[in-house]
Amino acid sequence: MWRTVLVYGAALAAGAFGLQWLQYRMLVRTHPVEIYFALFALGCMALGAWVAMRLWRRPASPAELDPEASQRLKISERELEVLGLIASGRSNKEIARRLEVSPNTVKTHVARLFEKLGAKRRTQALLKARELGVIR
Repeated sequence: MWRTVLVYGAALAAGAFGLQWLQYRMLVRTHPVEIYFALFALGCMALGAWVAMRLWRRPASPAELDPEASQRLKISERELEVLGLIASGRSNKEIARRLEVSPNTVKTHVARLFEKLGAKRRTQALLKARELGVIR
């Protein structure tokens, strides 16, 4: 009995697939421009979603920072905050506004982070901080 059910089910599925394929071929022949516009719109939507995700990343929260690794390097809490904001892609001015300090203070914190992590650039500092377990 199960074999009969499976054979009929497979035959009906193949028939439905065949009809859908024929309908798709007919649709492609009658409306090719609309299909290309729809594919282009889907591509633009995917690109827009990707760009939005890259631009509006959530900042690293203090819970994501490893206190033991920062103690080994003698990184202060404020420097950890700055490092977390750097990891979230913030500029010095944005960090200064968020922490309510001057941009020069942020520059000082960043310079000390560079010294403690042995880095010359922000990207290098972030890479070393992740390798050492200071941030995740």
